[in-house]
Amino acid sequence: MKDKIFGILQRIGRSFMLPIAILPVAGLFLGIGGSFTNETMLETYGLTQVMGPGTIIYAILSVMSDAGNIVFANLPILFAMGVAIGMAKKEKEVAALSAAIAFFIMHAALGAMIKINGGAEAMLNGSTTSVLGITSLQMGVFGGIIVGLGVAALHNKYYKIQLPQVLSFFGGTRFVPIISSIVYLIVGIGMFFIWPPIQIGIYKVGDLVLQSGYAGTWIYGVMERALIPFGLHHVFYLPFWQTAVGGTAQVGGQLIEGAQNIFFAELGTKGIAHFSVEATRFMSGKFPLMIFGLPGAALAMYKCAKPEKRKAVGGLLLSAALTSMLTGITEPIEFTFLFVAPILYVIHCAFAGLAYMLMHILNVGVGMTFSGGFIDLFLFGILQGNGKTSWINVVWVGIIYFVVYYFLFSFLIKKFDFKTPGREEGDGETKLYTRADLNEKKVNQNGQSDMVSEQIVAGLGGCNNISDVDCCATRLRITVFDAGKVQEATLKATGASGVIQKGNGIQVIYGPQVTVIKSNLEDYLSHGVKAGQEKVEQDIHKAVEKKEQNNSIVKYIYAPLKGTLLPLEQVEDGVFSAKMLGDGIAIEPEEGIVTAPFDGQVTMVFDTKHAIGLMSEDGVEVLIHVGIDTVQLNGKYYDVKVSAGDQVKTGDLLAKFDMNKIKSEGYRTITPIIISNTDEFHTILPIGRGKVERKSKILKVE
Repeated sequence: MKDKIFGILQRIGRSFMLPIAILPVAGLFLGIGGSFTNETMLETYGLTQVMGPGTIIYAILSVMSDAGNIVFANLPILFAMGVAIGMAKKEKEVAALSAAIAFFIMHAALGAMIKINGGAEAMLNGSTTSVLGITSLQMGVFGGIIVGLGVAALHNKYYKIQLPQVLSFFGGTRFVPIISSIVYLIVGIGMFFIWPPIQIGIYKVGDLVLQSGYAGTWIYGVMERALIPFGLHHVFYLPFWQTAVGGTAQVGGQLIEGAQNIFFAELGTKGIAHFSVEATRFMSGKFPLMIFGLPGAALAMYKCAKPEKRKAVGGLLLSAALTSMLTGITEPIEFTFLFVAPILYVIHCAFAGLAYMLMHILNVGVGMTFSGGFIDLFLFGILQGNGKTSWINVVWVGIIYFVVYYFLFSFLIKKFDFKTPGREEGDGETKLYTRADLNEKKVNQNGQSDMVSEQIVAGLGGCNNISDVDCCATRLRITVFDAGKVQEATLKATGASGVIQKGNGIQVIYGPQVTVIKSNLEDYLSHGVKAGQEKVEQDIHKAVEKKEQNNSIVKYIYAPLKGTLLPLEQVEDGVFSAKMLGDGIAIEPEEGIVTAPFDGQVTMVFDTKHAIGLMSEDGVEVLIHVGIDTVQLNGKYYDVKVSAGDQVKTGDLLAKFDMNKIKSEGYRTITPIIISNTDEFHTILPIGRGKVERKSKILKVE
């Protein structure tokens, strides 16, 4: 039951990401426009003559301010459409249109019920508002979420419905907005009676939170970080940011609900002496944590890495630290220690709560659009002036956080020998995967096979095991039919920094590039396999058919290099040694020449030139991976002579490489020869041992 609830919450949380993702640009418009049209600020910095009322700059900035404000003013309908898109399994554009229609109808029905029952004057004070020009109940984003979730459920149930012949025109996707309209007409009428008591309850919860003082702020901060590994933090903080749970305030004569809404309403209002700390207490704690604390942890992990591995992990830790500092996206750092040293994450959560509490105590009034990086601190803190935000307190608390995180993490990592990046033995699962590891398996821009998507699908148990695919800011979120088929090690081999499995809900953490990975995966799934290579795919199917017809025939793989045969277990690489990509053999080469291991076709050539995929006429798929971690050379010292789709004969030249220069860069040239479709064969038997010449038999496949 808990796993099912987690799966539902995971889907809801990811559906919030689309509307949330638009907030940074809206906040940018509002932050810049609102700041530089504020006459008090212009006078403070002596900019009135240059940028004051009546100037062209002032007019442009006023437009920017209004453009940003319109997004925050209409978040409910954006959430209705965004949640419907996120929760819909197919035909998402139909779900979005249906959600917009249902949103209008629900609020129109509410408006009519209010009018029938004496108008807004007869309702509780502050319980009504104007929604797109309609007098309705103050539901905030809850109204949008209710519509989005309901419409998505109707959509997923009815988008393939078949009606009787006479009504067939209204079947399928056309039925979704029709049924949504009917249902939300009824919902709108029902909400007139149901929502006011709920609204009163929300206000009471908000009062309880506000009365909890500093202790409540600490608990909020701990919970927000503690839910990061489960991907449920969006579900947790959204009510505080967007509803009365996070407080209410009168701003410019209007009742505003939700911490973030209050902050941005004050940002666009003249005469505010200091932004409401009761609102920003749910946001400002992120700044010392993300700009200072986690970079301190990254430095500690770098210093604790083995000297010979510091160069390898240093670049990625620096990138992750800068990502945290500038954008507030912290998972690339957090997931480097979460799985190998959970106690560090527990301590991190406690310090997160403390950061929120300290910002509350020190009266810091800095809000944010999405996350607590320097961009938001600059726009909504520094730019607004210390008098209105007390932003300077973020800096000195942050410096303390940097020092504490650095020394505490350094001490604990060394004392308990935590296998943080650069401290692992060999190439175990604690290896810090770099962006280059991900690119190693990606296709080039000429439409070659997307090995990352193929391997993700394999790790998820195959295409038929995947129910739906989505992502948030840093993680791929998938629902599968059979969780037992999921292979965590295979998913990690795609470059993921972590995998979280709860019931049928799977989260694979990649970092900010996850949206590209998701798009590639959806393209791959929509085309079946290896999208964009129709000719190659047809040839592969023909080869597979031929293989099935001649299943009893023994196939041989011939050595593509001259050198010494080695079993895969001696490769000393986690992915190859564990045979995650398939069974096979390896060769320690004596010269830099690679030839075709059989008669067949080239199916892929990696961008980085260090790996080539082929398929034999008998349907055997082979990956020749020249060197270990040589993807990081980005093609240097490699000269590939073939392209995807080329037909080859045994012994034909595929590529040349400079062994000495590759070794001088610190990389091994040992070359795994992998049977990619291992599961399709009964046995894969190595032939011979020791020295081997090109075109000698090395594997027997049957």
